[in-house]
Amino acid sequence: MRTIPVKTTSANYPVFIGRNLLAQIPRKLGLHKSARNAFILTSTAIWALWGKKFLASFPKDQQPTVLFLPAGERYKRLNQIERLASELATAGADRSSLLIAFGGGIIGDLAGFLAAIYMRGIDYLQVPTTLLAQVDSSVGGKTGVNLASGKNLIGSFHHPRAVFADIDVLQTLPDRELRAGLFESVKAGIIRDTALFRFMEQNSVAILARDPTALERVIVASIRMKANIVAIDERESSLRMILNFGHTLGHAIEAATGYNRLLHGEAIAWGMLAALQIALARSTVAPDQAQRIERTILDYGPLPAFRTTPAKLLDAAGRDKKNRAGTRRFILPKDIGNAIVVEDVTEAELRSAIDWTLTRARRGFTER
Repeated sequence: MRTIPVKTTSANYPVFIGRNLLAQIPRKLGLHKSARNAFILTSTAIWALWGKKFLASFPKDQQPTVLFLPAGERYKRLNQIERLASELATAGADRSSLLIAFGGGIIGDLAGFLAAIYMRGIDYLQVPTTLLAQVDSSVGGKTGVNLASGKNLIGSFHHPRAVFADIDVLQTLPDRELRAGLFESVKAGIIRDTALFRFMEQNSVAILARDPTALERVIVASIRMKANIVAIDERESSLRMILNFGHTLGHAIEAATGYNRLLHGEAIAWGMLAALQIALARSTVAPDQAQRIERTILDYGPLPAFRTTPAKLLDAAGRDKKNRAGTRRFILPKDIGNAIVVEDVTEAELRSAIDWTLTRARRGFTER
């Protein structure tokens, strides 16, 4: 088992990475004495696969209460927060209770927000079951839910007590979900970790085949990179913004397609390629570096087709959380392992990147 510490001004906690972690969580955190105050938020699909093993780690007379969230981005909304908070209250949850997020990024984000506001804040754990959640959303304390007008527009910073990234649960992850998570790790390499990018560039076959050693290396490097950034900039006032590479148009694509056409990682991959076009047009990144970035993203593809209009994407991008006082912020690659925040992307540049994206999105993007 590997342990990566996350140290911020408001919270310090460990991220555990390894195999067979589900069986160790209650013992690792000393939960046996307080398991009757534990609640698990999960989905029916995850629970059918791993619930029995997870419950077996708790004493039989101190089983946690299990709550369920329907699958899909459309359920990451305030009405589910109210429903689940009512279920917690009915079941007797108090300020000493512990909420365990057991699922992908949607469950993790929503559970974190629920924990942040229930009785003005209770402890919670992240037990991510998708690769994307393990390498990205479970670490850093961002929580939230969506509005119809955009992703994560309501939320808070609320760090978990610990994160358990069990590599074993990835065995049942569909190939498409695995690839979606790997796009986030490619992003981590592009913006901050040259060695990670090079490893993913050279070892895509082994990684996609779920070679345990290769996959663990990707997960550990991705989490370590994010933990280092969060330690420097907890509240996203400067450096942490680079984690949003690909997210401006990625989130816009999700909103414009009703959150039901692409997985989050797939939308971010499209967004990274769109941002790459702006960087190329500005000569922010060298053509040979851009080619390597595009080729490596596509090595973990294909990127699914989708249809929307330029107007919808432009409107959704205008509601991006990174924008400030009418200034459009974008994250652009400068070199592999180095990204910058720019605040002067013009509407014409954005339209050009959108047109490039939509032309390829009509049929999906697989060329290399």
